[in-house]
Amino acid sequence: MYTIGVDVGGTYTDLVATDQTGRTVFAKSPSTPADQSVGVMAGLDELARRLGVTRAAMLAATDRLVHGTTVATNALLERKGAKVALLTTEGHRDVVEMREGLKPDRYDLRTPPPEPLVPRERRFGVRERLKADGSAAIPLDAAALGDVIAEVKRSGANSVAVCFLHGYLNPAHELAAVERLAKELPDVSVSRSSDVLPQIKEYERVSTTIVNAYVQPTVQRYLTNLERSLTEAGFKGSLFVVLSHGGMAPVEEASRLAAGTVLSGPAGGISGSRRCAEMLGIPDLVPFDMGGTSTDISLIADGAASLSADGMLAGQRIALRSLDIASIAAGGGSIASVDTSRTLRVGPESAGSVPGPACYGNGGLAAT
Repeated sequence: MYTIGVDVGGTYTDLVATDQTGRTVFAKSPSTPADQSVGVMAGLDELARRLGVTRAAMLAATDRLVHGTTVATNALLERKGAKVALLTTEGHRDVVEMREGLKPDRYDLRTPPPEPLVPRERRFGVRERLKADGSAAIPLDAAALGDVIAEVKRSGANSVAVCFLHGYLNPAHELAAVERLAKELPDVSVSRSSDVLPQIKEYERVSTTIVNAYVQPTVQRYLTNLERSLTEAGFKGSLFVVLSHGGMAPVEEASRLAAGTVLSGPAGGISGSRRCAEMLGIPDLVPFDMGGTSTDISLIADGAASLSADGMLAGQRIALRSLDIASIAAGGGSIASVDTSRTLRVGPESAGSVPGPACYGNGGLAAT
């Protein structure tokens, strides 16, 4: 039996297979940004060839496939996620722009605020209010909720984030809103804060729920398509997705908590480094992971990786627990250029895999 690991990067998709004897085989294929599953299946072809078997035979003998993906990461970085609407407590729809009242750099007075994923015209206040102890100060207004759902429908949103004040203490109002949304807008994806991040701190909860709503349809569609392609190719085992905290989850859970996959790719490298530290008896390591698009750096101290709940990606706060990773926009495929002051710059743009760097000979003209 085989266990297969797959890591999709911006330039290459890397694969590894191990069997019960410990034999390990690696393979590599160009990533396919338009549909990552195409590159994954091509990589599986190459992996099977190196194992000396057919892809169907290899997959039939595989009991577990663990996948690190950049689908959520790319959707957020490239702002190619869902068209999201926000349902929140009346009077609180601007929390996402007020944030915590602080600038990332307090000395830079000209820094523009990050553009919110949900514009103000798609943020709707619902008449309801919970007290700080979770009891209802204002019951959920069914008529007002109906009017808001009609506005959501008119807005053309295909995903909705539901985040009511103090919903982490008492999800009753959020559950009622989600039930009504599912009934009246069955084709719309819904994320509720009491499910995504049931904890105190309003801005973090709103932002994380919005990010989940933004990437969920894309992640769910990709994982569903990949699972179908694997099944049709003969895979009968379990497909798991690496999460930002270094653990893994089945497809259904990774699709539900899609925001938890935004560091899926880098997290796999940190988990591998932690295992290496354990095997080598070296408790302190600095994992340095250079890919085609970025370089990710972290720390293993006393055999453990640091976790953080202060994650930021593309200017968006994601307060889910994740490995503490510093990313630099400089990888092997980062484009080199000379700016107006004749200074050499590398990145943040990457040549990716299509068409790739000039040296690949696939039509790319960028020096990397």
